[in-house]
Amino acid sequence: MSRIGKKPVPLPSGVKVDIQGRRVTVSGAKGSLSFDHPMGVSVTAEGDKINVSRESDVAELRAFHGLTRALLNNMVIGVTQGYQQKMEIYGTGYNCSASGQTLEMNVGFSHPVKLPIPEGIKVDIEVAAARGDETPAKLTINGIDKQVVGQFARTIKDARPPEPYKGKGVRYEGEQIRRKAGKAFAGTAG
Repeated sequence: MSRIGKKPVPLPSGVKVDIQGRRVTVSGAKGSLSFDHPMGVSVTAEGDKINVSRESDVAELRAFHGLTRALLNNMVIGVTQGYQQKMEIYGTGYNCSASGQTLEMNVGFSHPVKLPIPEGIKVDIEVAAARGDETPAKLTINGIDKQVVGQFARTIKDARPPEPYKGKGVRYEGEQIRRKAGKAFAGTAG
């Protein structure tokens, strides 16, 4: 048995699970999420827990067994607590702003980078503009779907990945950037 897959997913109070065929819908205080589990894997809700099982020991089903349980657990956490990812933007003159469903960043290009904010995602800007290379601009991405929060954070980072010489660019909070030494100037050759 899968060590992850055989653990039941605990359901906190206030979380409802609806299973219609292969579609599993989890509803809680923060919203509702749905998931179609793979063929060969079955999901049952009993009291205050969700159990996941598989039909056979085929390698593919063993992998789907643990994956299904992990995705259901992420859904339960998402509808009760939610997920967040904090980002930092380093670089003199770099800044960001959110208006409507668009995140606009000035990150050293001749034009601002405009990214559409996915549905169900909220972007909070704590510090709008970076001040020098020491004080970054800061933003937080909040949502109930772990996959969407993580993918949007990666899309923001891909707009201007941190460079290794000065560390300018977008990074996750607390991420360490491997720095390289710049060119060493030789003395005057005479």
